[in-house]
Amino acid sequence: MKQYQGYLIDLDGTIYLGKEVIPAGKRFVERLQAQNLPFLFVTNNTTKTPAAVAKRLADEFDIHVSDQAVYTASLATIDFMKETNKGNRVFVIGESGLIDLILSAGFVWDEQQPDYVVIGLDTDVTYEKMALAALAIRKGALFIGTNPDKSIPTERGLLPGAGSFISLMETATQVKPIMIGKPNAVIMKEALKVLGKNKEEVLMVGDNYETDIQSGLQNGIDTLLVLSGFTAKEAVPSLPKQPTHIVDSLDEWTF
Repeated sequence: MKQYQGYLIDLDGTIYLGKEVIPAGKRFVERLQAQNLPFLFVTNNTTKTPAAVAKRLADEFDIHVSDQAVYTASLATIDFMKETNKGNRVFVIGESGLIDLILSAGFVWDEQQPDYVVIGLDTDVTYEKMALAALAIRKGALFIGTNPDKSIPTERGLLPGAGSFISLMETATQVKPIMIGKPNAVIMKEALKVLGKNKEEVLMVGDNYETDIQSGLQNGIDTLLVLSGFTAKEAVPSLPKQPTHIVDSLDEWTF
């Protein structure tokens, strides 16, 4: 079997499921650490900073990694804006995990003439925020969507995700956004840079065929589908394109 030099790993459904650790996922991370294999957690979640994600992994799941091992759609958005170099004025619809990171990266808040409008998940979204974003996009601000997730799983059931707000804004402005998060190319390209590996050397690991596995399939990266979360085993035979590898549990994977 091909020996991979680095791993891009999903979190929810792969390493933990909601508020419960997946034991095989925890062991998978510990085996990577023991063998000094580089890895990066890649998540579409923009509500938490990498430091907050790392703290949660330690406090709730006894998984100990540095915040440098966590790459969020927020960080990918910042890296993309820096590379685009359109300016430094920004208006953001999102939560502190997104806004604080963007402002700390040197961008300046501007509701009237921003160079970028960034839309992520915002549980306090208002009509006025959407109105300001729509006006700015119509004036020429670059429209960026942090991730395409239309819904997010919660204890209450599936609730609107960032993708729902982004779709609303696309309808309102008739402008297509640049999408950052999985399975889009932007986050995968930036994650490979952070990991310091070429795509041929890396394996994308996740439980969700539509996001994690498509991230690999659409961007030329080998994939490992673990049947511990979103994609059910019964669905595998009917998948339009098969992942490179499939396991019931990450305990089955050997390095």
